[in-house]
Amino acid sequence: MGYVRVRAKVSNVKRERSKEIELIADTGVYTAIPEDILRDLGVVATGTRRFKTASGELKELPVGEAYIAGEGVTSIVAFLPRGATPLLGVTTLGLLGLQVDPVTGELKPMELFLLGLM
Repeated sequence: MGYVRVRAKVSNVKRERSKEIELIADTGVYTAIPEDILRDLGVVATGTRRFKTASGELKELPVGEAYIAGEGVTSIVAFLPRGATPLLGVTTLGLLGLQVDPVTGELKPMELFLLGLM
């Protein structure tokens, strides 16, 4: 199937500055964007989280909150090193009501459930 690439507008939570970037839809939990892009947008690190990389290495990275357009949601984002590939994590995809279609390799609306409703 290959990578699913998505163009999205990313902004600070007040939506004062934004930039359209290409991200790869990823099975990782959080969206992750190079720190230079996030700092240019005015996204502020509010803490750190530990992440396991594809090589199995543990890394502690700053995290903050950004606004991701589409339907438009705020989401936790990890600050990647400069030049790293931006990733659109499953948490953000879920908040946007989207999922990767494994057959077409494209994003599609997610079937949302509220099991307590009749």
